[in-house]
Amino acid sequence: MQYDPIKRSLGKVFNQTPALRILFYRLLDLLLLRSWYIRRELKKKASQSNTDLTVLDAGSGFGQYDYFMSSLGKKWKITGVDVKEEQIADCNQFFNKIGRGNRVQFEIGDLTKYVKPDTYDLILSVDVMEHILEDELVFENFHKSMKKGGTLLISTPSDQGGSDTHHHHEEDGIHGFIDEHVRDGYNANDIRQKLGKAGFSEIETHYTYGKSGSLSWKLSMKFPILMLNASKLFFIILPFYYILTYPIAFILNIADTASEQKTGTGLMVVAHKNNK
Repeated sequence: MQYDPIKRSLGKVFNQTPALRILFYRLLDLLLLRSWYIRRELKKKASQSNTDLTVLDAGSGFGQYDYFMSSLGKKWKITGVDVKEEQIADCNQFFNKIGRGNRVQFEIGDLTKYVKPDTYDLILSVDVMEHILEDELVFENFHKSMKKGGTLLISTPSDQGGSDTHHHHEEDGIHGFIDEHVRDGYNANDIRQKLGKAGFSEIETHYTYGKSGSLSWKLSMKFPILMLNASKLFFIILPFYYILTYPIAFILNIADTASEQKTGTGLMVVAHKNNK
C-alpha cells in the first residue's frame, strides 16, 4: 500500500488555509487512537507542572501534537524536529500565521545526532523510533538533552503484530511505506531495558490498540486507505463512509482507552530522568 501520494494530496488540500490545517489536526485527533493516548499523557503532564515547559517534539511530522501542546500550555516553548524539509517549512509557516511562531519553532534535524544538553522538560516521540536503526543512540541523546526530572513520552508499534496489523504511518501518512520500519515493533521489556541503559528511570510501558482499538483502526484508517489507493474517486465517498463508520470507531476507541490492555499492537512508554 502506498501512502505518500495520499499524504501529498491531503497536504495540498489542508495546507491552503490555517483553518483547514486546524480542521485536519482535529480530524487526526478524532481518528487516531494513539492521539487519544498521547493527549491524555500530555494533559497529565500539564496538570502536574504549573511552570513553563521546554518541549522537544522528536519527529514532528505534520505538527498536530505541537498545535495541541501550544493550546494546552500557553507558556510552553516547543521545538519540533524532523528530517523532512517540506514539512518543517509548512509547520513554521502555519505556526507563524496563527501567531504562535514565537513559542513553537521547527527545524531540520537527525535524532541520531541531535543533542541539546539539559534543555528539555518534556520530549515527545510519536511513531518515530521504529524507523531508526540506532535507537539506543537516540535514547542516549534524549537523556542528555533532558533536564533533571524531565519526562519522555514515546508511542510506537509493539511486537504483538505492530508492523503487520498496525501500520502506524498509514494512519497519517507521515512516514510513507511499511518497509521503512527497521524493526517489527518493540518488545515491552526490550524498550524498558534500552531506556534504562540510556539512564532513564521509572519506565512504564502500556499496550495500546488492543482488540477494540485494532478493529477501530481497520475501520477508520486501513479500509479507507486501501480504497483510496484503488481509486481517487473514493475521496468523494469518504465523508459518507465516515458518517456511517465513525460512531462505531469512536465507541471502540473509548473501549480501548478505558481499560488497561493486556496486549496490543501499539506501545505507550513513559520514562523519567532522575532529579539527582
